[in-house]
Amino acid sequence: MLPLLVPPPLRSSPLRRLLLCRCCSSSSASASASPVPSSSALAQYHRFFAHRMALAGVHPHHRVAVGVSGGPDSMALCVLAAAWKRKAGEGRKDEGDGASPGFVDGLLGVVVDHGLRTESAEESQLVRDRVRGMGVMCEITTCEWPNGRPKQGHLQEAAREMRYQKLLDICIKQQIAILLIAHHSDDQAELFVLRLSRNSGVLGLAGTAFVSQLFASNLKYDGDNFRRYGILLVRPMLEFSKDDMYKICQGSNHLWVEDPTNNSMLYVRNRIRASLRSLSSEGTFQSELHKLIYACRLTRSCIDNACSTILKQSLTVMEHGYAVIDLEKLDPHNVDDLCLSQYLAYVLQFVSQRHRPLRGRSARLLMDYIRTIPCKVALTVAGCYLSAVPRSKGTKVLVCCSVDFMESSSVDMSYKCSYVKQLPPVPEIDQIVLEARLYSEQFLQKCPSIPFLNSKFSTDVLNKAKDLKIIDDFTLEKLNYLQTDEHQKFITTKEDKHKQPYLEKTSFPYLKVLNLWPGETCHFMSRFLITWRTSEVVNRICLHDSQKQICQYCMVNQDGSLAVRHMFDTDWLFLAVVCKIHLAEENKNDSNASCSKLEDDKLMQHSRYLQLSAHKSLEILRSIPAPARRMLPVLTNSQGDILSIPSIGFRCCPSLLIEAVFSPRVPLGGGYTSYL
Repeated sequence: MLPLLVPPPLRSSPLRRLLLCRCCSSSSASASASPVPSSSALAQYHRFFAHRMALAGVHPHHRVAVGVSGGPDSMALCVLAAAWKRKAGEGRKDEGDGASPGFVDGLLGVVVDHGLRTESAEESQLVRDRVRGMGVMCEITTCEWPNGRPKQGHLQEAAREMRYQKLLDICIKQQIAILLIAHHSDDQAELFVLRLSRNSGVLGLAGTAFVSQLFASNLKYDGDNFRRYGILLVRPMLEFSKDDMYKICQGSNHLWVEDPTNNSMLYVRNRIRASLRSLSSEGTFQSELHKLIYACRLTRSCIDNACSTILKQSLTVMEHGYAVIDLEKLDPHNVDDLCLSQYLAYVLQFVSQRHRPLRGRSARLLMDYIRTIPCKVALTVAGCYLSAVPRSKGTKVLVCCSVDFMESSSVDMSYKCSYVKQLPPVPEIDQIVLEARLYSEQFLQKCPSIPFLNSKFSTDVLNKAKDLKIIDDFTLEKLNYLQTDEHQKFITTKEDKHKQPYLEKTSFPYLKVLNLWPGETCHFMSRFLITWRTSEVVNRICLHDSQKQICQYCMVNQDGSLAVRHMFDTDWLFLAVVCKIHLAEENKNDSNASCSKLEDDKLMQHSRYLQLSAHKSLEILRSIPAPARRMLPVLTNSQGDILSIPSIGFRCCPSLLIEAVFSPRVPLGGGYTSYL
């Protein structure tokens, strides 16, 4: 190990001695053996980093955050990002953005303490101090696990989701539009083999996106409106190797730590990493593998670009939360399988707001369905219900949430929106995306051919790559071996899990109900923004409670709340019945009536309002296809009485100022993504 990588003596803490051991671990042996890069070699890294940032549409004046773990990857990223910022800031030192003296303007390092190990807090502080020593402002954010530590089989996935959520929260709080992550080309190679072993197609083999949008888990209130908050996630190091990371840290005289779990063969990523490391010195395997990954990424970029175009031409998103595909404009028989599959995935992910890829049988079933023109049958897949639009003669397909999905996910995907004043979303994101899209479109127009447009399966991709001389026989043989070997381990692991009886048991928890109070807003199923406003003016028709401003005829729960659920088939029958009921004035001479004449008049006025509201709402409801009605939110009391269906304007009383607007958390297509 080079002397410059050895930390100074730290006698007081066994933890820090452990971190010292990580710097000297076998996994960094290759870094120890390699010479310190020259200043010209380092300059090349800096130039290439600046080039990649420009391709993403990101410039030094933008505020940027860096996710830092303390390893060589994130430390190298900090080095390059700080130098990129400093170079652009030369000559304008008086134009800082308020950063603390001695720190790089507009750059923030963020260390996520997962809190899953007792020593993690002290490790995070050490990493923070090292990053600050580089001249980069840095802070720690700590994860909380209200439901307890995640199970071992889901630990890495849960930690990853929590990490990104914490990084996103910090960026939104600090008004930072860009988050940099240190994924590199070796990570891409490992992911390629992992997905190859799961039989992914070319879209999955494209790996991790260069740029993508990350959205907050809920909508935020900025003081006037509810807004969708998000940031751009940029991975500028995807063309750099792991060795490059070590060289950047060495050449800039900065320390790093090594995670000992990276050497554990219990994790699939580590097994693949060890296999790839053993093959990297054999012939042209490594360079050909990266050429293959690039060809997959180029294919995905072309497909994503084509999908964006045909979505604009053939899909209509309705204000009541469902979508309509025009089959004549789509012309699915003349759309390639890969493009059509991705198109359908975008539509279903948007409607369900569940962003999971369509796989295998589901994708094939959907494509066969959408190519059957005219459409005559219905289909339920991936949380969505598809059927012919009434009176369209099968030339248009309705896409809405399935009833089963609504019932199983309505509480999990619904949440309260807090009225905490937030800063508005960073406006520069739109300009960054516009610039990056322009480059992407120009680049794709110049590409003479796209390699894998007709390659449906992973084996098709490998064989096509061999035909195109992207890889040779040796690389093909080794990739086939890695695919088979890891796939067998994957199957064995799944079988072992099913053999454990405690994993077979399924519990059915008590069904939760989302309750709404006056003055509150909730986001129902991550789609409908439901706001219960309070009126400062007492309506003459109603007798209001002086504090809650709720009419006594509204029959809310004793605590003043209403429950939110999705619409049932019986609900529109209820509206039809209300339209036909006798008005209260017909019963006012009833000998059993105990109300005063004043109360009779108010009850009569309410009956008239109720009937008029039901009549108008029923007219709107008739324009919505029956399957799509079921996703509309309905507010009831604890007795099940329907008091409001805000999407169609129904309310039992004018004092119930409840509104619903279709406002999905994640936009169509999942936001901007680039694989170039």
